[in-house]
Amino acid sequence: RLKPNKDLLADLINKANGLNSASYTANTWAVVENEVIKAQAVLEDPEASEAEVKAAEKALTKALEGLELVKAGDTTASVKTGDNSLTGIFAGLTMLSLAGLSLLRRKED
Repeated sequence: RLKPNKDLLADLINKANGLNSASYTANTWAVVENEVIKAQAVLEDPEASEAEVKAAEKALTKALEGLELVKAGDTTASVKTGDNSLTGIFAGLTMLSLAGLSLLRRKED
């Protein structure tokens, strides 16, 4: 069985990964991200058929063509807000508090 040529698919994935998500609307970027994941799976599958490769190329191309640039003043942009680094600290403090509470209760008994 002949292996399909995956060069175009790899180029499309690299092109999509090279784009800046902040430049595009959240909805259209989500479609591209989803298609990149699917295309990556086809690219890494050594048993992928020619039809699967062509379908992945077509879907990713369509998603890239559907990207819409964020307009000035657009509030639907995919902007990351907040800081998730404190989540681990609060989880750790919670665990320490629970451990301390259980030790205090054991000493009281």
